[in-house]
Amino acid sequence: MSNAFAALIWWVVPAVGLIGALVYVVWVTKFQGKFQQETQRSVGQFQRFQDSLRDSQARDASSGGAAIITTSAVAGSDDTDGLDDGFFDGGSIDSGSSN
Repeated sequence: MSNAFAALIWWVVPAVGLIGALVYVVWVTKFQGKFQQETQRSVGQFQRFQDSLRDSQARDASSGGAAIITTSAVAGSDDTDGLDDGFFDGGSIDSGSSN
């Protein structure tokens, strides 16, 4: 490898890296505000969508519509809920007579 080629590599590679970094910084500063504004708009639209779902559920609940079932009501069963949980608590099963 010649000395001229080695010198070219040592000057060209850092110069290309520096130019690329400067272009990236300019691109980020130019478009960052636009992307941030679009993100805020999307978040706002999603929050309005969530609010509309909450409002419709509240209207359904107050007008006697469909019941809203929460996971705490379903998964939070205990011994006082009136359900026979003997099958799931590892209790013994009466099989009648044994051998």
